[in-house]
Amino acid sequence: MSEYHVPVLLQESVDALNIVPGGTYVDLTFGGGGHSREILRRLGPEGRLAGFDQDEDAVSNVPDDPRFLFIRNNFRFMRGALRAEGIRSVDGILADLGVSSHHFDTQERGFSFRYDARLDMRMNRNASLTARDVVNGYAEDDLRKIFRDYGELDNAGRVVKAIGEFRRRKEIVTIDELKEAVARCIPRADENRFLAKLFQAIRIEVNGEMEALKMMLEQSLKMLRSGGRLAVITYHSLEDRLVKNFMRSGNFGGVAETDFYGNVSSPWEVLTRKAVVPSAEEVAANGRARSAKLRAAAKK
Repeated sequence: MSEYHVPVLLQESVDALNIVPGGTYVDLTFGGGGHSREILRRLGPEGRLAGFDQDEDAVSNVPDDPRFLFIRNNFRFMRGALRAEGIRSVDGILADLGVSSHHFDTQERGFSFRYDARLDMRMNRNASLTARDVVNGYAEDDLRKIFRDYGELDNAGRVVKAIGEFRRRKEIVTIDELKEAVARCIPRADENRFLAKLFQAIRIEVNGEMEALKMMLEQSLKMLRSGGRLAVITYHSLEDRLVKNFMRSGNFGGVAETDFYGNVSSPWEVLTRKAVVPSAEEVAANGRARSAKLRAAAKK
């Protein structure tokens, strides 16, 4: 499990769920199973846990435990998949939105700029859209928006222009070719940060991550029982803003509805006024936890 992925904010996130021994819980991002194993450790014999993961590689990490149900699907389909298993309401939902170490470290998956490989970045290898399709097939205006919104690149226009010039000469097939295409746009003193943002933007688009997050948040409100807990770990500002706004107001704009008398009406009780971040010790042990933020709320 530890080689596949080291769970981030493990105790803090599972604590936020306030596990009831006989309750029903959902781990929407099963991955290496670290969070799931901690939830199972706290559950009693009557408790149940469903774990979601769309990646076939995660199947090898499924625990041999009769209380655990593995669902190989994208968490955007949470509600329908759970109802198909006879689960109509749950006591807690956990989502760790980070890409697992396994994906970054598996060269042929194309998630990391540290290796050369074919441009892919699909979480679900049965999906049709790849990073190669995005980089070569998207209009420049669309690429500019993706790099600006999902990667928060200050020089998104220059990057798109460089990619456009390169792909008019030849198709960009590999990671090294993409790096070559944008080479003149990379800040000398901050190469890794720039490439991390660029690859993040493409990955988010390939996997429809922002749309999936919105669908998951809306469905969580429908699936949780009154008093049920939602805990979400994010890794970049766009995700964190969506989660924060939704927990504050029940919508993605972050503006709570008010009644005739001006009283604020939100379906959530926010449990984390400020996001919980990893300790210095955790970051030292697992550098990939550095940007993690945990937010939690209880359904009213």
